Amino acid sequence: MALKATIYKAHINVADLDRHVYIDKSHTLACHPSETVQRLMLRLITWGLNADEDLLFTKGLCDTDEPDLWIKNLSDEIELWIDLGLPDEKRLKKAAHRAKKALIVAYGDNAAPIWWQQNKAKIQQYGNISVMFVNDQTLAELEDLTERSMQLQLTIEGEQGWLNAGEKSCTINPEWWHRA
Repeated sequence: MALKATIYKAHINVADLDRHVYIDKSHTLACHPSETVQRLMLRLITWGLNADEDLLFTKGLCDTDEPDLWIKNLSDEIELWIDLGLPDEKRLKKAAHRAKKALIVAYGDNAAPIWWQQNKAKIQQYGNISVMFVNDQTLAELEDLTERSMQLQLTIEGEQGWLNAGEKSCTINPEWWHRA
């Protein structure tokens, strides 16, 4: 019998003081059986850090042709492609060629720095891929905030985020490895 996805509901209020973006949105997220809760929360926080009315979650792990999140224009062209993890060279090329801008959100304190050293030159050549790293401690703190139904407040200022979930909170301070 196949395992089913676990459903999470998150209402997130984003106040991005740097970009002057203020969005209040509810999301229903499916956590695929092969996905960790940390990665689920990273998807949600990545949405918040890039909050836009047109930024959508995709089928993600269920469809290898799609990124985790994207913005498409009215002509069905991909404006922004967001992948989480450590994509291989083929995936990086796909992101660079199919989207105007791409963002890779790397994570994993042990593997990510090695992946970055192996792919840095190629990513810099493409010219439209940015890479952001989120450390394991932040992922653990995000997991601690996780509930099946969440009310979240994300405030962003100076490229740092503060996530509040009732009595619990987490500071999100991603490290930019490359900006396109």
